[in-house]
Amino acid sequence: MRVAVTQFATSLKAHENISTCVRIINEVASCQPDIIVLPQYCNTQPCYEDHEQAWQEALALNGDFFQQIATQAKKHSCYIVFNATVRRDLARDTTNGSIKSNISVTTCLISPDGALIQQTDQQAFQAHESEYFISTNNTTEIITTPLAKLGLLAGQNAITYSKARELGMQGAQLLCNAQSTNTAEQNHFYDLTRSVENNVFIATANNVGALMKEHLNERGVGTGFSQIVNTNGKVLAQITHNNEGFTFADIDTAKAGLNNKYRPDGTAFFNQHRIELYQQDATLQKQTAEIKATKNNVPETANVALFATYKSNEQAIEDVCHYIENNLSDIIQLPELFFIDDKSITHNASQLDVIEVLCTEIISKISATLRPFQYVCTSLVIDGVHQAVLINNHGVFALQQQLHFCNRYKWTELGDDLNIVELPLEQGAIKIAMLTADDANMPEIVKVAALNCIHVLLIPFDIQESSEVDCGLLSLAAENRICIVAASREKSFALDPLIMNDDNSATTGNKKKIKQKKSTGLVIDITNSTTLSHKNNQFNVSGCLNRSADRLKVKQQHGKITKALVHPSPTLCKS
Repeated sequence: MRVAVTQFATSLKAHENISTCVRIINEVASCQPDIIVLPQYCNTQPCYEDHEQAWQEALALNGDFFQQIATQAKKHSCYIVFNATVRRDLARDTTNGSIKSNISVTTCLISPDGALIQQTDQQAFQAHESEYFISTNNTTEIITTPLAKLGLLAGQNAITYSKARELGMQGAQLLCNAQSTNTAEQNHFYDLTRSVENNVFIATANNVGALMKEHLNERGVGTGFSQIVNTNGKVLAQITHNNEGFTFADIDTAKAGLNNKYRPDGTAFFNQHRIELYQQDATLQKQTAEIKATKNNVPETANVALFATYKSNEQAIEDVCHYIENNLSDIIQLPELFFIDDKSITHNASQLDVIEVLCTEIISKISATLRPFQYVCTSLVIDGVHQAVLINNHGVFALQQQLHFCNRYKWTELGDDLNIVELPLEQGAIKIAMLTADDANMPEIVKVAALNCIHVLLIPFDIQESSEVDCGLLSLAAENRICIVAASREKSFALDPLIMNDDNSATTGNKKKIKQKKSTGLVIDITNSTTLSHKNNQFNVSGCLNRSADRLKVKQQHGKITKALVHPSPTLCKS
């Protein structure tokens, strides 16, 4: 099937906006698409003076605006996805006697015969949106068409895992995402992460017009860069600017959907997903209150280091101890089973016994080298179980059993609880959690950790696919507002370059010229800096979950030693 995405600006004049929509649809029709996705707020520019203006700009369901879009769908024999503000009813606000308009932000799917066959209302809003729009109780459901099983996303619903996962669990193969965002995260990692998490194609159409009252400021203007992403998080087509335009790609959805999702080691997604782990504990609110009451004890910064030895067994242990003796990092993060290059040897029972003896030696030697308030995190085999381990100068400080099944450690018993650890540092204490193996690839368990108010997530892992560090961990940090410290042995993966064609389509590069891309761990810090920079092997990305003061600062693991500062204070639970 051929999918096209568009981007354009709107105004506060409905007749201008419908003319723009019709013109754009006619231009896109030249590539004969099966489905066209238009951006968010096709009917308006959400920069209102008052509720009356918002109401006047909103559409009546199946009114003239809808009918003109339906006419275009019939004319070009294609599906059209568009997003608009829709009048629901008028409700009187009894607190002050004023009338407040009940307006939803709704993504609609029009079929080739002109029928409105699906509508999904946006549930979460940014500050400037929540002033005028309501959250409805509409459920998120997929719709089955002759082309594919489709799901609709819009606005804030696309920057968290939950709505995409809900659609994915229903069998979605293509998610049509109507956006109006002024931040770079949508292009850099949210779209890519949602596609990989759910094995779906994503078609995102982003607004390029004003998004809020401060529309004269560039921060209030849509970034454009609409794109189509495949199930592996690779961009198939992208509009590489923030002006009006469209692009398209041909996709095959036969192998899309969570039923067809497998990890590189062959592990099926449905063998990993454990819904019982993701239920919130009844004591969570009490824990949150206690943590907030003591949050002043959280240090402003913590020194962390990623250390990846290229040695094995006893030599790897000596390498780590030598580093500890010569450095003062608070937390030293090692990869998963850092002393083993080929993890497949763990499937041999006799080898596993040898490994467990070596793990005992690791704990003894590392703890003897550590200073007070200094920690090493890795994964080890203890009592026949693979688990993340936090070591201090007294020995094992905390353990976290592997929580999700994966074929490369299919011999291990899985844990049933996420361990939230209070970690004393010299200047205070922070809350941390540890995840190893494939655990950090499940956004549900990371959300549980964030709701327990952790400051830092420690991840000893072994990269299985480049998307884990290209977009997955970035998305987890931004969505949950937590610092992430993740170490892995370096891996290389094939990199397909994107080539833009003259007809606005895109293709990947010549298979004979595919380059290898090195992937490593990284440190992701949440800071309050307003300065964006690209320096050495680190970069900043602006904007996180509608908290414009926050910044995502990323430092890639490089060589054996990578040092960084993290700022533990900003968390999902921060008031």
